[in-house]
Amino acid sequence: MKIFIDIGHPAHVHYFRHFSRMMKRKGHDIFITARDKEVTFQLLDYYHLPYENRGKGKKGFWGKLIYLFQADVFLVRKALRVKPDLFLSFGSPYAAHAAWFLRKPHIAFDDTDHNPFEQFLYVPFTESIITPWVYKKDYGKQHVRFKGFMELCSLYPGRFHPTPAADLLAERKIQPGPYVILRFVSWDASHDMGLSGLSLKEKYQLVKTLSLHANVLISSETVLPDDLKPHAFPLHPARMHDLLAGAELLVSESLTMSAEAAFLGTPVICISPAKAGTLDEEVRLGLIELYRTSAGMLERALEVISDKGYKARFRKKTQDIVHNLCDVTALMVWLVEHYPASFHKLKEHPALLMNFIPASKKSEPQLTNV
Repeated sequence: MKIFIDIGHPAHVHYFRHFSRMMKRKGHDIFITARDKEVTFQLLDYYHLPYENRGKGKKGFWGKLIYLFQADVFLVRKALRVKPDLFLSFGSPYAAHAAWFLRKPHIAFDDTDHNPFEQFLYVPFTESIITPWVYKKDYGKQHVRFKGFMELCSLYPGRFHPTPAADLLAERKIQPGPYVILRFVSWDASHDMGLSGLSLKEKYQLVKTLSLHANVLISSETVLPDDLKPHAFPLHPARMHDLLAGAELLVSESLTMSAEAAFLGTPVICISPAKAGTLDEEVRLGLIELYRTSAGMLERALEVISDKGYKARFRKKTQDIVHNLCDVTALMVWLVEHYPASFHKLKEHPALLMNFIPASKKSEPQLTNV
């Protein structure tokens, strides 16, 4: 089988990298196009995933429409050469349109229910949409829900084994000791239209205050001011999960990185006005502490890093939660390899999804076991 994957964000590399490796081992061909966004190419290179560059994208409503046309043309041309059997993406309009043009199926994973612009563009051209069970929208016969989160594609137990952060930081001659990670986003993504996060003054206050109690490392989508650059994330982007696993705390504007840290057992304070079903569930489960404004956030961060046993208690809670969630990569492999019969079986017999949850798993799902 020839599988065409479109990647639009660094997180998507993690969503599909284990799937790509497993499918290649099974003898399938993987072809990837990717947007030049932040560290996407660095991650693809690091994991030895060949790709075609579909450009940087554009800002603003009209800029995004122009880029939509350009990227559609690019993907169609590549697909005509590759002749894929199936398209796979995380809610990519470009993959959906190319699949429609070539009369091939498009499977979209999605967890960003607060992104109506891209959903308007990809849903009508997509045969199958796979989302977490708390996704707020319903796409009817196109839609299957699993009990889990996309971040577990790469962070599920057994798929990720962190390198001790102390070893990585020692290579860069960074002073040992507890550290906190701050994650700042650019707020220019389509699902961030009309939203904003911390002010520059609030960012400086975070760094100044937390630095009195721990080392502070910053991951930022935008260029940091010169006086904050000494705090910039010091390692290859592929090592972010290793550092997240070792941190005492993450303070983040990013919903994705907040979830990643939580599943790695690192306490999270998320500052964001965004609304999403996955975020609501992560807050309900106690995985993320959410602040809509900065009021009280800094004080809570100081409480967490001052409690020496907090992280150990949090990690135990996280492990108990993850054990009852879906191995999303295993689901993805089975779904694609047996598509479209696999999707129809999941629609007819949703209980099949339980076979991808270790706590309830009895046997590997097969098309004949329903």
